[in-house]
Amino acid sequence: PSVKYRDGTIEEVAVPWAGRYQRFTKLLEQAVIMWLGACGNVDKVATAMRLDWQTVNRIMERAVERGLLRREDEVITKVGVDEKSFRRGHVYASILNDIENNRVWDLVEGRTTQNARELFETLSEEQRAGVEAEAMDMGAAFENAATALLPNADIVHDKFHVSAHLNKAVDDVRKEEHRELMSAGDETLKKSKYQWLRNFPDLRREPSFRELYNSNLKTSKAWRFKEAVANFWDYVYRAPAEKFFKEWRHAVNRSKLAPLKKVADMLANRLWGLLNYLKHRITNAASEGMNSLVARVIANARGLRSFRTLRVRVLFFLGKLDLAV
Repeated sequence: PSVKYRDGTIEEVAVPWAGRYQRFTKLLEQAVIMWLGACGNVDKVATAMRLDWQTVNRIMERAVERGLLRREDEVITKVGVDEKSFRRGHVYASILNDIENNRVWDLVEGRTTQNARELFETLSEEQRAGVEAEAMDMGAAFENAATALLPNADIVHDKFHVSAHLNKAVDDVRKEEHRELMSAGDETLKKSKYQWLRNFPDLRREPSFRELYNSNLKTSKAWRFKEAVANFWDYVYRAPAEKFFKEWRHAVNRSKLAPLKKVADMLANRLWGLLNYLKHRITNAASEGMNSLVARVIANARGLRSFRTLRVRVLFFLGKLDLAV
């Protein structure tokens, strides 16, 4: 409502039950937030409450704005950073996670060094100074930005990304050897791809794989090298861990398995980041878990066309913000 004064001026009257210029009351706004928290699907909530999705989306935007303003300048000591494709055409978002509180801190569009810098700048200067460790893959963009903006943080290269590189190397060895065997009419490695990508702590329980493993193949040797790296993460002190890695790399170089040698050289260049794991014991598992939740948010939205909408929804559902009206 508005009132007209004697001098002809008109002023809108502030009411306690609705925000200025809003088409919905605070009571409805709070109800939508509660329903979204329980359901997690914008379309279903809009249908159930007989609202259009634009209204629901605006309520989410207002809630996230409030939550970000209420977010205190908290101390954050361990973070994880990862990337997520959210649209066709290789369109990516970089996501910063607060590992200890298991939440998304913020996200920006893109995955370049400049994008990574923008992401870290969502932390205050005091927060950036307080970060002790950052879990990340071995991409140069994240590493360069972290070196510049997180002066006191140790970069911890994620062991799950290391495992992914090793699995790919084993698969490359398998592919090459499979072609050689098939040319000689030998089908030993046929349909065995996913067996080599698994972990078998006790081969006695897997007779089919044990037989394949004992076939004196290059792939068997590559798989042994890949499995041996798991022992690296159990070390407590840097010196013996570094000695183990150097001996492992020397054995890989003698094996003449080119894909494994390539990965070993890459890991040697990032050994300091691997050794930092022994100090901080953090991984990017939280970030990978968040990525799966982000994928669910995108799936529930039937695909998001704009980054702004993605950011609002991710922070609404995964940011652990104070969204109350």
